[in-house]
Amino acid sequence: MVKKIENVGCPFCGVCCDDLVVTVSDDGKKILEVENACVIGSTVFHRAMSERHTLPRLRQPDGTYKEISYDEAIDYAARVLHNAKKPLIYGFGSTNCEGMAAAAKVAEKAGAVIDNCASICHGSSFLAIFDNGYPSCTLGEVKNRADVIVYWGANPAHAHPRHMSRYSIFPRGFFTGKGHTGRKIVVIDPRHTDTAQMADIHLQVKQGHDYDLFNAFRTVARGHDIPAEVAGVKREDIIEVVDIMKKARFGTIFYGMGLCHSDGRNHNVDIAISLTRDLNDFTKWTIMAMRGHYNITGPGVVWSWQYGFPYCLDLTKRDIAHMNPGETSSVDLAMREEVDAFFNVGTDAAAHFPIEPVKRLRKHPWITVDPHPNMATEISDLHIPVGIVGVEVPGIVYRMDNVPVQYRNVIDPPEGVPSDEELFERIYERLCELEAEDAAKAPAKAVPEGIRAGE
Repeated sequence: MVKKIENVGCPFCGVCCDDLVVTVSDDGKKILEVENACVIGSTVFHRAMSERHTLPRLRQPDGTYKEISYDEAIDYAARVLHNAKKPLIYGFGSTNCEGMAAAAKVAEKAGAVIDNCASICHGSSFLAIFDNGYPSCTLGEVKNRADVIVYWGANPAHAHPRHMSRYSIFPRGFFTGKGHTGRKIVVIDPRHTDTAQMADIHLQVKQGHDYDLFNAFRTVARGHDIPAEVAGVKREDIIEVVDIMKKARFGTIFYGMGLCHSDGRNHNVDIAISLTRDLNDFTKWTIMAMRGHYNITGPGVVWSWQYGFPYCLDLTKRDIAHMNPGETSSVDLAMREEVDAFFNVGTDAAAHFPIEPVKRLRKHPWITVDPHPNMATEISDLHIPVGIVGVEVPGIVYRMDNVPVQYRNVIDPPEGVPSDEELFERIYERLCELEAEDAAKAPAKAVPEGIRAGE
């Protein structure tokens, strides 16, 4: 008889929908149906049963791959880390927090730099938050309280398909019983996106001039005059939106990569936070980043707790953590050719990095840890498959609002395939063994006469 598993978390985007119902076969090995998920989320579950590699693959001198055992792969990975002077461990967008903590332990033991996908997406948000704070809230508060929603530089209709139906535009909450009809939706984007089509007001800001428009919003909110047009938006439209914002009972600004990857970057986010603070002189306003992968928030939380920094962590001194984006960020390290080994974990650096850093990283050992083949696995020296979090592996993930969600597994991974946490724990153990072997080979230091050993 088939079995239905309720309250399943979705391993796709930062919304982390946890209301999925997954039907599995009576033997627990096959996913038959996925309810409540978006099309992409449903595909993640069904794709888990597609043809997959269940053994690590090591590249041979002729360029082909040869399957090896996990013990051999772990030994190879540990030796690469052990022999490298400055390895880089990057990724973690699709990994549970347990795996991130285990990988950080490996990085500390190996004297590596460990970084996550934020360095090429919402890293600018971290820099702004360091400077200006983060007046945020939870998605539950948005659902139950917010009557004005602003999407700035974000298109959740494509990137976060259930965000609008679960938390922002359509749901009926405790104080928002009218749902969509009781809310005002403002979209600020240079393009007429599918999200903009659902908005009450769409301001088409001139590409790369978001900072100017934020300044105009703050100026109008403080009661001062502005030019007839700012950043391609008419003065009367700006005044109308600011008036809506000031009259809101509870408002939220959701901002996306449109701010982080256009001219201004962290300064765009900085002034968005300043606008949020200004609006709190009139009513309640919050701001939230539209984080992409389902657990890309996780490494920022886990590593901040472990080391005090959310990304671009230089652990080459082992007992001292150092973070300086631009110096210790992955792309910059690759461009300066400072790293001599690369671990690609739960992401696809070959697809997402600029081509020049990829070429320079490819000169050194490249190891990819990922359940499925992708562009990174096909140029790697070693591909180590692992279980899929949220489908085959349970664990904790952090939603885009920094709320932890416990994910469960609905089926078991292929026999012998470890989780990220198990893999990194075994690599750590092998690193310790290699260090012990080196210590045993090293000549013993002579103890000066008159000094007892251990003093």
